[in-house]
Order: sequence, then C-alpha cells, then structure tokens
Amino acid sequence: MKQALRDVAALVARVGVGGIFFANGWTKLEDGLTATGAKFLQQGAPAPGAWATVTMLAELIGGALLIAGLGVAVTGLILFAEALGVFLVAPPLNPISMNELILLGAAAILLAVVGAGRLSVDHMVVIRRRESEAADEFAADAEADRVIASLRDADTPARQSRPAEDAVPQTEETGRQAEETGQQAGDAPSPMTDTMPHPRPRTRPAGPPATEEPAPAPATGDTLVAGRKKPAPRGRRPSSEG
Repeated sequence: MKQALRDVAALVARVGVGGIFFANGWTKLEDGLTATGAKFLQQGAPAPGAWATVTMLAELIGGALLIAGLGVAVTGLILFAEALGVFLVAPPLNPISMNELILLGAAAILLAVVGAGRLSVDHMVVIRRRESEAADEFAADAEADRVIASLRDADTPARQSRPAEDAVPQTEETGRQAEETGQQAGDAPSPMTDTMPHPRPRTRPAGPPATEEPAPAPATGDTLVAGRKKPAPRGRRPSSEG
C-alpha cells in the first residue's frame, strides 16, 4: 500500500513539475528565439541567443521526458542545472517568478534522486531489462547444469568398470595368500573340510624293494616238534676193540 502511494505521489510530482517546465519552454517557442533572446539581452544575460535556444530546448524536452518518466535521473539534473543557471545569470522571465524557479529546481533534483516510481517508462524498461537478464542467467545456469550432468554421466561408467576389472586379480591373489597362510600357520579348517579321522597310510623306506628269500626246505629225517626241528639221532661209535 505504501509503495502504491509513493508511485502515485511521484507521478503527480512529475506531471506538475514537468508540465510547468514544458509550458515555459512552449511560451519561448511561440515568442520565437529572436524575441526570447532580446528579453535575455534586456536582463543582461551574455550570449542571449544561445541562452534562449538552450533554455527553450531544455524546458521543452526535459518537461516532456519528466512527465513520461523516461530518464528521470538525468532529466532532473539537467532541469536543475538550467534553473540554477537562469537564477545566477539573469532574473527569470515571465510567467515564472524567482520563488517558482527555486521550487522547480528543488523538485527537479528531488525527482532525480528519488526516481520516477513504478508508473513510468523507466520502470517498464527496468522490468524488461531485469527479465531479460534473469532469462539469460537462467539459460546460462541451465546450460552449465547440462554440461556438468553430461560430464558426470560420462565419468560414472568408467569408474564402475575399473573396480570390476581390478577385482579379479585381487581376488586370485587374496586366495593364494590365504592358502599359503593356512598351510604355514595351520589355520582352522573351513566348514567344508572333512574332519573325520582316517588311518595313516604306512610309509615304506625309500630304495629298491627287498626281495624275499625262499625258506629252506627241511632235510630228510628232520621232523618238527612243537615248531622246532628235531635233531638227527646220534649213531654209536664203533669200538676199537676187536
């Protein structure tokens, strides 16, 4: 609500101040540059023809721009400088008095500082400029996001394939190390290992196999008694008597 009131107040000030400047410039235009220059000459202004031309153009163009609200910052400063120059060089011409000239100068610089408000051409131009800048920034951000997304999509499959290629040799090497460690340190058997006791196989000494010698056949007249060989009967010695 406050912003709306400020916009309406700025519009009324622009129309009032700009209308007075435009009307004064139109009067000078109707009188003609020669008559206006003669009036400036009567008031003691140097170069009356140049003063008549400059003030007429400044008041006509500046007043119209101030009413429309176009370039209010620059237009207000120009009108303030024109009013200050007339105040210092020559007394103001009718129909503007000295007090009115001071008020017009103060109002012009105030509008230059405060701005034209939203009910002006400047605001429409600013809105379009900001919209175009915002659209450009949005397009640039969207393009940057697409580039970053494409780079990420291209990099993700490469990262996924590298661990898959490196996993095979690492697994084989890990298995070999586990087998060597288990053989050296006597690790506990895995759940799939057979833990039932088995008879130990008999080992034979290295070398050529020994050949078995055949048992000797018993001699004639020998008999086995309880697993022992019975000795042969002794004969009688022949007597030496005879």
